[in-house]
Amino acid sequence: MEYLSDLLLTAASIGAATYCVILSRRLKALGSLEGGMGSAIAVLSAQVDDLARSLRSAQEATGRAGGRLDGQTARAEAVARKLELLVASMHDLPEEAPAPAPRAPGPRPPTPWPGETLRRSIHPVETLAEDPAGDPAEPPQRARVLRRRQTSGAL
Repeated sequence: MEYLSDLLLTAASIGAATYCVILSRRLKALGSLEGGMGSAIAVLSAQVDDLARSLRSAQEATGRAGGRLDGQTARAEAVARKLELLVASMHDLPEEAPAPAPRAPGPRPPTPWPGETLRRSIHPVETLAEDPAGDPAEPPQRARVLRRRQTSGAL
């Protein structure tokens, strides 16, 4: 029985030693910088540094943009105050009388049909002309005088 307990104790110690060796190898691999956890930690540390730098530059850019925005807001408020003063001063101006409507022109001569201009250039015709002594205030009662249209050396 004693022999059996020594044998079991030896087997248990050999199993524990084997487990410790395997665990030691895994821990070395995990801590190495080549492909284990150490390399992952190094990569994450570099990324944290990059993120911290980009965060600082973003904060600086935001501060500059905020300063510009504050300046533009101040200018816009000043312009708004000036516009309010201008609008308020417009209420103090006297109202202007409306401009008189433009006079309607006299009656226009009738527009000839397209063949009329060709016929007139070939044959002299009589046209109506206004009497220069007529009253322009009353166009329907104006006297009209007939006169012969002159052609310029055509047939």
